Amino acid sequence: MKILNFGSLNIDYVYSVSHFVEKGETISSNTLDVFPGGKGLNQSIALGRAGGDVYHAGIIGEDGRFLSELLCDAEVDTRYLRISEDVRTGNAVIQKDRKGDNCIILYGGANQAVTKEMADQVLREFHEGDCLILQNEISEIPYIVEKAHERGMQIVLNPSPMDEKIFDINLNHIDCFILNEVEARTLVQSDADQDVLLKQLTQRFPHAEIVLTLGENGSMYAGTEGVAEQKAYKVETVDTTAAGDTVTGYYIAARLQGQTVKKALHMASKASAIAVSMEGAAPSIPKKDEVERFEED
Repeated sequence: MKILNFGSLNIDYVYSVSHFVEKGETISSNTLDVFPGGKGLNQSIALGRAGGDVYHAGIIGEDGRFLSELLCDAEVDTRYLRISEDVRTGNAVIQKDRKGDNCIILYGGANQAVTKEMADQVLREFHEGDCLILQNEISEIPYIVEKAHERGMQIVLNPSPMDEKIFDINLNHIDCFILNEVEARTLVQSDADQDVLLKQLTQRFPHAEIVLTLGENGSMYAGTEGVAEQKAYKVETVDTTAAGDTVTGYYIAARLQGQTVKKALHMASKASAIAVSMEGAAPSIPKKDEVERFEED
C-alpha cells in the first residue's frame, strides 16, 4: 500500500511576540525565525519519519527548492512535486506568544496552482487500497477527492484550515477524519462538549473513522475499533505549530503498519509531545527512534 499526500508546502515566518496583535495595534517582535512548513509538508515529514511509504504531490516556487530537499531527507518520495517558475512558494506569517500558542496567516502561492490536469496525472499512478491524505491548503480538493474515490483509494482528510471550501467536498467519500475541536464544531455546526461532539461526528459520518484531537487533553477515537481515548504527555510547551500534523502523520503511519488504534494514538501522542517542546514546524517533528525512547524519559 502506497501513501499519497497531496498537500501544501510553505515557508513559515515566525514572529515571537508577548501577545497576539489586536485590531489597530502595532507591536514589536522579539525574534523572527524562518522555517519550512505547510500542513502537507509537515504531515509528509511525520509520515516519513514514522516509517511510512509516502509520496508527496504539490507545487513550490523556485524559492522553495530547499523544501524538496527536506522531504527527501525524511525519506519522502518527491517524484510528484513540481517547481513553478511563475509563482512563489506558499508562506505563513505566524505569531507565537509567550505560552507557545500561535495564530497564523496563510498565503497560498504555489499551493493554489494545483490543477485538475495535475491531479489526474498524479492519481493515475495510485490504485485501489492506496491511501490519500489531504488538508485544506491546496486548490482542486473536491476534484481530487472525487477522482481518488473513483479509484478506490482510502481517503484521510484533515480539514484545516477550516473554511467554507470544506463543504464543497463530498464528505461522504472521506474514510477517516483527523480534526480538532474547532474544526469538528464547524463541521457538524455544534457547540457541544468533546464527548457529545464525537458522537455527533459519528452520526453525521457513520462510514468514517474519527480522530478528535484535544490539545493538552489528548485525543479521542470512534470507528471500527469502538471508542478510545489517549492522554497528552505533559511537557514544557515551546511551539505548538506542528502538533496536529505530527499526530496525523504518526497515527496514519502506525495504522497502515498494522498497529491497533490504541497503539497508534499512543505513538502519535508521544510524537506530538516531542514536537511541541521544540521550535519550528517541520524541524520539530521527531524521528521514530526518538519517539520510542520518549517513553523511557
